[in-house]
Amino acid sequence: MKSISNYTKLFPYLYFITITAYWFTVVNRTEGLTAYPILLFGIPFLWQILKPSKKLNFTLGITFVCISSYFILAFVSDMLQIVSVSYPIKQFMVYGGLFIFASLAMALWIIKNSLAKSV
Repeated sequence: MKSISNYTKLFPYLYFITITAYWFTVVNRTEGLTAYPILLFGIPFLWQILKPSKKLNFTLGITFVCISSYFILAFVSDMLQIVSVSYPIKQFMVYGGLFIFASLAMALWIIKNSLAKSV
């Protein structure tokens, strides 16, 4: 049971690594060589798996909670039609709604893990 607990702590990092890899493959199909800097977003999460750091863990959690909160505000403002947005952005928001809430949950999970390690 202890080993399962150790592997569940890695789930948020693997989630963000797979999102980065998916984003890279989608952009690489259309843009080509300019998509390679996207892979840099996965390095901190890979580093957390290989050599965990409390400060980096907390920083990643807070950063992605802020980004996810911003996306949720944009999602809610579109649903309430507070701000007028173009059709491609609306299409992204419909398909990205699940992604936004999953990213928030994963970021909160990272913060929970970092607080559990520090206590």
